[in-house]
Amino acid sequence: MLHTLSGRLALLLFCTLAAAVAGYGVLTFRGSQAHLDEANQKLNRDLAHYLVETNKLARGDEVNRRALSKLFANLMSVNPNIEIYLLDQDGTILTYSAAEERVKRRAVELAPVREYLAGGSMFPLMGDDPRDLSRQKVFSAAPIPLQGKPEAFLYVVLGGEEYDSIADMLAESRLLRTRLFAVVLAGALLIAWFALFWSITSRLRRLNSRVEQFRRSALVTPASDGASIRAGGDDIDQLDATFAQMSQRIAQQVEDLKQTDQRRRELIANVSHDLRTPLTALHGYLETLLMKGSELSLEQQREYLETAARSSLRLSKLVAELFELAKLESRAAPLELEAFSLGDLMQDVAEEFALVAEQNGVRLRTRIDGNLEPVSGDIEMIERVLQNLLQNAINHTRAGGEVTLDVAQGPQTIAVSVTDTGCGIPQEDLPYIFDRFYKARNNSVQNAQGAGLGLTIAKRILDLHGASINAKSVINEGTTFDFSLPTTAFKRDAPDPTSSSVAVVA
Repeated sequence: MLHTLSGRLALLLFCTLAAAVAGYGVLTFRGSQAHLDEANQKLNRDLAHYLVETNKLARGDEVNRRALSKLFANLMSVNPNIEIYLLDQDGTILTYSAAEERVKRRAVELAPVREYLAGGSMFPLMGDDPRDLSRQKVFSAAPIPLQGKPEAFLYVVLGGEEYDSIADMLAESRLLRTRLFAVVLAGALLIAWFALFWSITSRLRRLNSRVEQFRRSALVTPASDGASIRAGGDDIDQLDATFAQMSQRIAQQVEDLKQTDQRRRELIANVSHDLRTPLTALHGYLETLLMKGSELSLEQQREYLETAARSSLRLSKLVAELFELAKLESRAAPLELEAFSLGDLMQDVAEEFALVAEQNGVRLRTRIDGNLEPVSGDIEMIERVLQNLLQNAINHTRAGGEVTLDVAQGPQTIAVSVTDTGCGIPQEDLPYIFDRFYKARNNSVQNAQGAGLGLTIAKRILDLHGASINAKSVINEGTTFDFSLPTTAFKRDAPDPTSSSVAVVA
């Protein structure tokens, strides 16, 4: 039981309450005894004086021994609760109302007696008990005036030996009953408290069970309960809700780590494949030139060298794209925002790719609205986006096809779209076209080249600008990519890139 929180709490409360009750009992007993002594002394304050006066204990210059003996006999038979002693001026006991062997003291301290007779003292005022060397009791005292001699004192102990004997018997009986009652009450309270704490801590046990289940699931199965704090919830409810949220967050992070690791493996595999292809071609042609250079004609040698150069160029381009993407994802390339004309930039990029389009037999068209408002962005990065989109469109459009570049003025943005009449992208592939090295399954165009990073880089750049890129495609009809940038009159801060989105329209 003590290994559980409820058991420990019940035991702690029980011990605390038991100590408090014991302390209260001791204080109450002592306080009640002091109260009884005070009441007894005040009620009998003038008892000794009354006895001296009514019994004529003073007879000239000596004590009336006969009257004193008669007083001893009468009071001990009528009221055995009191004990009477005759003291001289030094406190020496001259005579008393008891057997000689029962009196242990031969003298009592007179300082309390004189203080009592002076009046004004705080009660209870304790004096020596002649029958006990270690005990003091309340008393009443009065002087016995003697002619020509120092005065004597009548010393009356209130609550004598008989009183103590009876009081001790009653106290022992009462103590036994009190102890028995205390044991029964303590047992009942302990059981009740344990049941109460067991009920209170049941939520903690359930929470502990959920934490253990979450641990055993390798942190992949989040807690399904306690996701919200109910009205008026206490600390346990808040802890429960916090754990539920935390477990969901941890499970999501574990899943993200798994997906990241999977993407890393795929990236390594794709990079290895895309690097191996141009490297193999480059190595093969160079090795052929080294081994059979003397046997080849000048025309063959030139052809081999041109092929090797193209493989080298392709390899260099892939490495450059990987480096560029790494910089974008690590934010090592900060945005240099400025105002520029998106229409002029599109026109420059179209002229740059005009020859490439002509060589591939693709017609290149531009439709740019006049009086376009300037946009805010990094001009070099936006130029890279346009280049990648245009290169992708040309690569996936067969000879005789057409690529159209549109730049249109919107209410607060400039809209850009790149449309081709190529083979199109299957609907099931559209959500993945911006992933690294992803290639659609119908990518059968002969002149389609590249490592699959162009669209990824374009999306990442637009993410940094707080813009989203959309893609829609129809098989054998073509594909359109579009995005918008805010004008300088409606400039907005770019959000966190992780919050960007890609819209896919069928």
